[in-house]
Amino acid sequence: MSTIFYNATLFNGKDNGVKQHTWFKVENGKITHLATGDPVRDDVDKLVDLKGKYVTPGLINAHTHMMMNPITNKLEYLSETEVTATALQNLSDLIDSGVTYIRDCGCAFNTDIKLRDFAKTHSIKGPGIIASGRPMSMTGGHGDFKEGSNGEIDWSYLTDSPDEMRKSVRTALKIGADNIKVMATGGVMSAGDNIDDTALTPAEMKVAVAEAHHKGKTVAAHAQGNRGIQNALDAGVDSIEHGIYVDEKQAQFMIDHHVRLVPTLNAAASISKYGRDKLPDYMIRKNDQVKADFFKNVSMAFKKGVKVIVGTDAGTPFNSFKTGTWEEMQLLVNEIGATPTQALFAATKEAADLIGISDEYGILETGKYADFLVLNDDPTQNIDAITQQDKSVYQHGNQIK
Repeated sequence: MSTIFYNATLFNGKDNGVKQHTWFKVENGKITHLATGDPVRDDVDKLVDLKGKYVTPGLINAHTHMMMNPITNKLEYLSETEVTATALQNLSDLIDSGVTYIRDCGCAFNTDIKLRDFAKTHSIKGPGIIASGRPMSMTGGHGDFKEGSNGEIDWSYLTDSPDEMRKSVRTALKIGADNIKVMATGGVMSAGDNIDDTALTPAEMKVAVAEAHHKGKTVAAHAQGNRGIQNALDAGVDSIEHGIYVDEKQAQFMIDHHVRLVPTLNAAASISKYGRDKLPDYMIRKNDQVKADFFKNVSMAFKKGVKVIVGTDAGTPFNSFKTGTWEEMQLLVNEIGATPTQALFAATKEAADLIGISDEYGILETGKYADFLVLNDDPTQNIDAITQQDKSVYQHGNQIK
C-alpha cells in the first residue's frame, strides 16, 4: 500500500528550520519520494492532507529502563512476568508520547532483548528497541539488585575481574545484546555506594569494549563521579551516561574521540520535584548534593561541543515514560542552553547515530522509515510544541495515535 502525505510543514531532522508545502510518499513503511509543491498523485492508494501542520521525525530516547515502574519504584523480588507486563505498558506509553525508537540500558531477565525479538514476528504497540539486556556490575555495586520471586540475582552480570567480564559480555552478545551497559561508578538509587565511588575497573571495562567492538556493538557507561568517568573514557566506551561530574578536559576528550553524553537530566529533576516525601533519605540526599553541579557541568560540556543526546533514565523514581522525553528536551533548552532545534537534533539524528540506526531512522528523507509526528505548532521555535497531548504519531507510515 502506498500513501502520500501532503501539505506538511517539515522539519526533517538534519536541516535547520522547516520547509512548507512538503509532501512525501510512503510505501512498505519507507519514504520513497519527498518534495515540495503539489504531490504527484499517480499510482497511490491513499492521500492524507496534513493541513499545514508541522511534521518532525519520531523521537528517540537513548536511555530507558522498560522494566521499571516509576511510581512504585520496586526493584527487588520482581518476577519475570511482572517485568514483562510493566515493560509492555511502558512501551505503549512511550510510543503514545511520540517516541518511536529507544535504547534500553539495563533490563532484568533480558526482557528487552526478548521483546525486541518477539516484535519481529508479533504485533507489539511500542517503539523499536535497541536492547542491552542485563548490565555489567561489580559485586556490591550500582546494579547489584536481587530480582525474581526466589531472590535469584538476574538484574546484572556480576563481574569482578577481566576474565569474568569477558565471559559475561560474550554471554550477553550471544543472547543478542545490541549494546553493553557497564557500571563505572556508584549511583543515586543504590544505597550502598556514593556517586563518586569507582566501580568496574578500567581493565574490566577495556575487556567489555574490546569484546563489544569486535562484534560491532557499542558500550555505554553509567558514570557519574569524575574518577569513574575518566576510567570509562580510558576504557574506550562509546557514551557516558549521566556524566554528573564531567570536567572540561574530559569534555574535550569526548569531542576529540566522538564519545557522546546522555545526561538523563530528567532523572534528577523528577526526584527533586516529586520524591521529597516518598523516597528513601539516601536518594534525596545524594540527588540534592549533585543536582546543581550536574546541570552546570552538562551545560559546560554541551557549550564546549560535546554531542549531548536525549535519554531520560525512564523508570527511575517518578521519571515518566509518558512525558519524560519531552521534559528532557525542555531541560536541554531551559537549563543547559540548547536551542529548540538543537534539542530536536539530540532526539532524532544525533540519537540515531549513537544507537546505530541512522541508516534507516532519525531523519525524514527518501529511503528511511516513515516514523514521524504531526504537531500543531513549530517545535523549532518553541520546544513546548513537542508536548502536545493530541499529536498524531506514525510508525512506518501507520498512524499509532
